[in-house]
Amino acid sequence: MKKQKLSKSRIVSVELDTANLAISTPTVEQERRIAIHDLLQENAFQLVETNDREFFKGPYKLKLGIRDRRLVLTVNNKKNVLVREVHLSLIPLRQVIKDYFDICASYYDAVKRLAPSQIEAIDVGRRGIHDEGSKILIDRLADKIELDQLTSRRLFTLICVLHFKV
Repeated sequence: MKKQKLSKSRIVSVELDTANLAISTPTVEQERRIAIHDLLQENAFQLVETNDREFFKGPYKLKLGIRDRRLVLTVNNKKNVLVREVHLSLIPLRQVIKDYFDICASYYDAVKRLAPSQIEAIDVGRRGIHDEGSKILIDRLADKIELDQLTSRRLFTLICVLHFKV
């Protein structure tokens, strides 16, 4: 991705569709806040061009949700006009999300009782699974949305938040 091309192509607002979410925990809420904050501070997000180039240019307002077991990314322009709604099957992400939840649970448990070197080993695994999820997301969105690795990692975190069950 070229920085110049993406200068205006960024997300300036993020909203999660919480209608179908379970009650969250303080840890999950903290992860959500951090992911949204970091995403808004630095991201590269561009809809794959179509005929009306001006209409599809950023900056974008993004809403993420789960509908009928599909990820829905609702992308509006800065005037809050719907530009595109992208639906993705979550099946390719299902196992990596489960693995991510499992390793995060191990990480948070380890922080309470293990030595820093053991915690670091679990954190390396957690980051690896996170990277795997973000790569799947980049690949699945490639024909609809261009995004960089950092943006994809933060979006993957938000997708996991949408899957959290108490």
